Amino acid sequence: MSLHPTLQPYADAWTHSIEAISELVQPLVEADWNRRTPCPGWSVRDIVSHVIGLDSEMLGDPRPIHALPRDLFHVTTDHQRYMEMQVDVRRHHTAPEMTAELEYMIIRRNRQLRNDSRDPDAKVRGPLGTELTLEESMRRHAFDVWVHEQDLRTALGRPGNLDSPGAHVARDVLLAALPRVVAEEAHAPRSSAVVFDVHGPVEFLRTIRVDIQGRGTLETVPALGPAATLTLDWETYVRLACGRVGPEAVADRVKTEGDPELAAAILRNFAVTP
Repeated sequence: MSLHPTLQPYADAWTHSIEAISELVQPLVEADWNRRTPCPGWSVRDIVSHVIGLDSEMLGDPRPIHALPRDLFHVTTDHQRYMEMQVDVRRHHTAPEMTAELEYMIIRRNRQLRNDSRDPDAKVRGPLGTELTLEESMRRHAFDVWVHEQDLRTALGRPGNLDSPGAHVARDVLLAALPRVVAEEAHAPRSSAVVFDVHGPVEFLRTIRVDIQGRGTLETVPALGPAATLTLDWETYVRLACGRVGPEAVADRVKTEGDPELAAAILRNFAVTP
């Protein structure tokens, strides 16, 4: 019994990121756990609590029965309330308690992955009682854990792993959201194209083509005479797409050509994570 080959890249990406997180937080003193991260409203402890909570749910552990305080101003949606539960329940845990729980969870999840023979199309439970395929669940999870590894690296001043297996999963997840950003959120003109030229540890050149019905599609073929071109580095792309910074904060790291209003509308709507 072993993991389906389609799922292995997501398991590998998760393993790489979760071990990096464990290595980052293991030596931290108590005060470091309270450092702010780029993830709105969350400290280092909160990020690790979130990761532990996600994996415990993938293991099938019951969710905590816990009432959230009313003064969590960064929590405004049902999705955020759902995610905050696993975080708030650990807010008073000590550094040794956090690292011990993280290590135990990693051991249990590795064992689960080694023995998992389910099909990628098998249905599993997602957040808020949603249902999704095992493949989609593992893809999202590998993406999520890599993004939070980057949050921790930023908070702790330990940059790295921008080209790790998780980074390549993140690239694919974020690119899949681009057609909606360009066509539906930024309202790019019909029968137009927008080019994204991303450089750095992860490089790609992609075109979003908007058809006559206003639907966007992702293409690898460069467009001739695009309505707009956005050139930026991979780290900036991730920070914008994950809502860690606004366009104003990284204006010096993003070069735009073509229709300035369209480029501005794309950047305003660039964040795709809930």
